[in-house]
Amino acid sequence: MLESTASKRPRIAIAALAALAVGCMLAFMTLGVKGNWSFVLGLRGTKLLGLVLVAYSVAVSTVLFQTVTSNRILTPSIMGFDSLYVLIQTSIVLFFGTATFALMDVHLRFVMEVALMVGFSAVLFRWLFSGAGRSLHLMVLIGIICGVFFRSLSTFMQRLLDPNAFQVLQDSFFASFSAIDQTLLAVSWLVILPVSFVLWRIGHCFDVLALGRSTAINLGVDHRRRVTLILALISVLVAVSTALVGPITFFGLLVASLAHGVVGTSRHRYLLPAAVLLAVICLVGGQTLLERVFEFDTALSIIIEFLGGLVFILMILRGAAR
Repeated sequence: MLESTASKRPRIAIAALAALAVGCMLAFMTLGVKGNWSFVLGLRGTKLLGLVLVAYSVAVSTVLFQTVTSNRILTPSIMGFDSLYVLIQTSIVLFFGTATFALMDVHLRFVMEVALMVGFSAVLFRWLFSGAGRSLHLMVLIGIICGVFFRSLSTFMQRLLDPNAFQVLQDSFFASFSAIDQTLLAVSWLVILPVSFVLWRIGHCFDVLALGRSTAINLGVDHRRRVTLILALISVLVAVSTALVGPITFFGLLVASLAHGVVGTSRHRYLLPAAVLLAVICLVGGQTLLERVFEFDTALSIIIEFLGGLVFILMILRGAAR
């Protein structure tokens, strides 16, 4: 009886999360609607698609990054993506001025940010298995060092700005879900869908990779090729979501940790859907509360970062890295 209940737990949890996610989306689309329904639903529909895309990208990239690194307190953000994003914004304001920053074509900026972040990750991947002494952990360490360097350089450049320019720049340091460009959203989905298809095709090896490099190789998985491909796809997911709404450092850690606790298993066929649904619930449900209850008195990303930071500290204290 106990084994039967344990085997059903992931399916029950995913079904409950799916129902809650649908409820959050319905509430987001319908609560407080006044006036022209077609206009309101169109506006909210665009925002909802953006929230779902970010939730999906962050959840999948974090779970898979933790799988290939065999560490449940790491997220792709530790590789320096968020710091590089802030550095890009700071460089534009410092070298071209606030007018250029404010009037710069959003499509050009989006392409530039995605290209730089993906290019940065490609350079890092050169360290992966590129020699006898190279390893995944060395690549992660280099990513952390690069993140610290980008952050320090951004801080130095920000000190050179006048207060008015810094105030304009500061808004880009936090993720914003209120105004998502429809064209950028469509382009983002066009990028995310083929990435998702490739991940689905290689999904059968995720559980094997989670067992470690030696075990995966003994079971017939080309560890080097699979991990390199997964990291490349992770970099695309993170780059697109970050360029679309801004950096969210601890959100992935939050939903990945909750997913492990809810489904009670590390099998990716349950873990990935649970993480995505939890991310949708957090973003869509949180945005609904923010707009309808708090009336935009605070930023959703700040609340998420606070909760994610608490989860990170708790995991450190509980020795989750062992």
